[in-house]
Amino acid sequence: MSTPDTDGQLAEQLLRLTRRLHRIQKHHLEPLGITPAQSRLLRTLAHYDAPPRMADLAQRLEVVPRAVTSLVDGLEASGLVRRVPDTTNRRVIRIELTDGGRTALGRLRGARRAAAEDILAPLDTAQRAQLGGLLNALIDTPESSRPC
Repeated sequence: MSTPDTDGQLAEQLLRLTRRLHRIQKHHLEPLGITPAQSRLLRTLAHYDAPPRMADLAQRLEVVPRAVTSLVDGLEASGLVRRVPDTTNRRVIRIELTDGGRTALGRLRGARRAAAEDILAPLDTAQRAQLGGLLNALIDTPESSRPC
């Protein structure tokens, strides 16, 4: 059974690890000229069969629509995405990857793998497997069963 002290220490460790993950990811993305938030938007776009609306992206990313607009503005200026009119409703704008965006996604995958290697470097194979199991246990827990 956990104690408040143990839970507090774990929470602090998770926060420190999250900050470290962000720093390392940012370091690997900087040469590509892409921020972690832009990277997340590009990866999300790649999962859609058809170009989504900004509202769809905001919902999927769990951010306010204004945040998506800023991200799309930056990615559009870099030529990685473009705004396209909806074929059935002229008032709706959809966001699609450009060829440059698809190329960037390939580079992002490499940068993310390199960042993961940096983070996991201190762990041996058995420790990595154990960490993977623990992370899956945390990830796979339905939110409805978690205490508030």
